[in-house]
Amino acid sequence: MAITAQMVKELREKTGAGMMDCKKALTETDGNMEAAIDYLREKGIAKAAKKADRIAAEGLTSVIVDGNKAIILEVNSETDFVAKNENFKNLIAELGNHLLATEPASVEDALASDFNGTTVNDYINSAIAKIGEKLTLRRFEILKKDENAAFGAYLHMGGRIGVLSVVEGTTEEEVAKDVSMHVAAVNPKYISRDEVSEEEVARERKVLTEQALNEGKPENIVAKMVEGRLGKYFEDICLNDQSFIKDPDQKVGKYVASKGATVKAFVRFEVGEGLEKREDNFAEEVMSQVKK
Repeated sequence: MAITAQMVKELREKTGAGMMDCKKALTETDGNMEAAIDYLREKGIAKAAKKADRIAAEGLTSVIVDGNKAIILEVNSETDFVAKNENFKNLIAELGNHLLATEPASVEDALASDFNGTTVNDYINSAIAKIGEKLTLRRFEILKKDENAAFGAYLHMGGRIGVLSVVEGTTEEEVAKDVSMHVAAVNPKYISRDEVSEEEVARERKVLTEQALNEGKPENIVAKMVEGRLGKYFEDICLNDQSFIKDPDQKVGKYVASKGATVKAFVRFEVGEGLEKREDNFAEEVMSQVKK
């Protein structure tokens, strides 16, 4: 029997299980809705899915380096208590190593991939049944480097913030780690000004111009003021233009250049960002640790 999208949707609404699980259940039961529900219950998936309406905004990030490739990933849980559980930490490590070895293109592909005779999705569901909380592989990114480059792996507060960077022109991991530590604290959007789109610059220039005019500044000096303020804007969003947290007297770009290197890439994950409002000031915590 052909399994339609409507059938999958109906089963999802009845059980709260994931789309892939519903499709598999319907396929295994030849489209029999009641049998598919029983199938999900038997597998413990429907039970786990009852927690699907909860926000899994706790959890951990992790960074794993293997030769010339590395992965940063975030796995969410519902409570910080579970995030500290050794079984949860082992789950993240196993998922990270699997994803790094198989290099799936997306989270969806990752969940469908073979994992020791089952799928990653089923493996996570079995962990949900044991741990008793909703667990979610939220995101991951794999970076690669050549021989004349270094990975910077940095975890803050055991993984509340994770950063993976690639610095080219040096094999000193400490330099790349310094960059990652800075990224964890300051959270830049771009590496350099070249990455900022013309549209974004134009929009910011317009806003700054209106601000200056509204302040009553003479029109003949507004343009000059705007360019100065635009420079400050770049300092706020571009890594190379920012004052280095370990030495505020020099910019990050200058620090890296002094090592004969350049920053090629960075990825920063903060647990739960975008899922709920956070009040923790991680930047101040990182900076206070650096200054100790």
